[in-house]
Amino acid sequence: MKMRLAALRGLWTPNLALQLGIGLSLAILPLGFVSVYQTHKVLEERQALSGTALLEQTQQAVSESRDIIQSALSTAETLAITVPVFDLAEGTCDAVMARVVEENPIYSFAGFVDADLDLICASNGGRQDLSNLDSIRTELTSRQTEILMHPLEFIGGIATVSVAVPVFADGALRGTVWVAVPIAALNKQLSKVAPDVDLVLFQSEGEIVATAEFSDFRRSVLPASHGLRDLAEVGRQTFRDVNQEGKTRDFAVVPIVSDKVLALGSWEPRNRSGFLPGYEGTFALYLPLAMWVITIMVAYVGVNHLVVRHVRRLRSWMRLYAAGRGDLDTARLDKAPEELEVVAEAFRAMTRRLSEQERRLEEDLHEKTVLLREVHHRVKNNLQLISSMLNMQIRATGSQEAKHLLRRVQDRVMALSAIHRYLYLARKLSLVRADTLLEDIIQQLVIVGTLDDSGRQITVTTALEPVEISPDQSVPLSLLTTEAAINAVKYCGMTRGADAWINIALKAVSEDRFCLSVVNSRAPEGSLEGEAGDAPMEGSGLGSKLIESFVSQLNGTLEINTQPDRYELHVVFPMTWPVPEEEEEES
Repeated sequence: MKMRLAALRGLWTPNLALQLGIGLSLAILPLGFVSVYQTHKVLEERQALSGTALLEQTQQAVSESRDIIQSALSTAETLAITVPVFDLAEGTCDAVMARVVEENPIYSFAGFVDADLDLICASNGGRQDLSNLDSIRTELTSRQTEILMHPLEFIGGIATVSVAVPVFADGALRGTVWVAVPIAALNKQLSKVAPDVDLVLFQSEGEIVATAEFSDFRRSVLPASHGLRDLAEVGRQTFRDVNQEGKTRDFAVVPIVSDKVLALGSWEPRNRSGFLPGYEGTFALYLPLAMWVITIMVAYVGVNHLVVRHVRRLRSWMRLYAAGRGDLDTARLDKAPEELEVVAEAFRAMTRRLSEQERRLEEDLHEKTVLLREVHHRVKNNLQLISSMLNMQIRATGSQEAKHLLRRVQDRVMALSAIHRYLYLARKLSLVRADTLLEDIIQQLVIVGTLDDSGRQITVTTALEPVEISPDQSVPLSLLTTEAAINAVKYCGMTRGADAWINIALKAVSEDRFCLSVVNSRAPEGSLEGEAGDAPMEGSGLGSKLIESFVSQLNGTLEINTQPDRYELHVVFPMTWPVPEEEEEES
């Protein structure tokens, strides 16, 4: 049990301000319970929702849309009275209809359809036989005022809310006056209402006329268990239901144009938790919560001003110092208590000591680096001196065999010299670029010479990938490459009439494994010739032994393939990281 508690404390440790806030909250908890209980009793007596207020709010929300439809209805009724006195043949009717639409930009069309369903006059001057439009035939032949929603083809296919008022002359139906308002205008008016209400205009037959968002999801705001036709039959009402998205809402239905167009308002529930909104109830209910919040704020401000902000400043100093910033000697706290000032001074003293120690370590490291580079420089000079002495001895020696042996020794010495020259010039001594080092060594090797009196030369190609190895591996790898290259020069196929070539490659076969390949041409058996046409020089086997020794030092594997036309040497070795001095002493 104690171990579990310790683990929980390790997972979450509250800060000082939070602990003080929790303590004060527990202290005033009984007072809060009493206040909440009394408030709840008062609110239980006033929790009924005012349906009349909800209906009035819905009526007010759709007032502009209602005015638009009512205006279209009034205009259509006025035109129905005046159309019989127009001379339809002289274009007077067209002019009147056009004037109506011009003076009322909210209208998209006004026209007159006679009893034979012919469009006689229109605001756009159109003429059309509408008898083939079955979707509006009933409205055009009705003897009552109709309000409908249709996309009308004879006004461009625009979805409209249309008012159709019959025109009578001598008791007979002479035709119908048609005034259309784009649905987009009604949608725009509905979208301007407060965002906490969803409004829908619908016909008494249950067809949606307009919504705030007239999209494919417009029916999602409708009540799940009430149909629009049923709501239209009941008329003015309020109820609570879930909408088709599953959200609980308060609904209000009010007629806006006679009983033909109604409005449905969907509101957020006013008393979802049984608490009545209002100044008195809200004040009595939230007073304990306000007291608790104020207590937390006072505790936090006090602790933050006295302690927390100074601790955070100290923490930021520590993070800056951990990130490499050492200029914190002038950092000061802002009017901190004496105890925290002592801590800050101790931190500054610690940073000064650590910075001084770090500076000394950097100086020592720089001094050792300079000394190590000087050692590599002197070793390189000494090896070059030895190479020069060997060169003098080669020129003074008359025996071809002795010259050959001395040149091989000289090549090995120059390979070691190249390593130390690279380490002397390198910026980073912890890792060595093997491709740069081997390229330098290959250029120094005596591998470009004539094969015979005609001047044919050995073709040497390299393919060295940018590979980094440890300095401990650079020596055996360089000497291995030198021995393999010398052997390749010796046996690459010095025969008359044939080309000789050597390919040297270094590549990474995996993330930490590399492969060195030396492939050279190979003359057919019996075709090799030495100098002056003598038999080729026999090897002593020292080169092969050295290659095996260097491969062993690299912890690699050696693979040799001998083909009729070429000789292949492949060495795969792993990357060996330098062992720290402490581990070497322990081992």
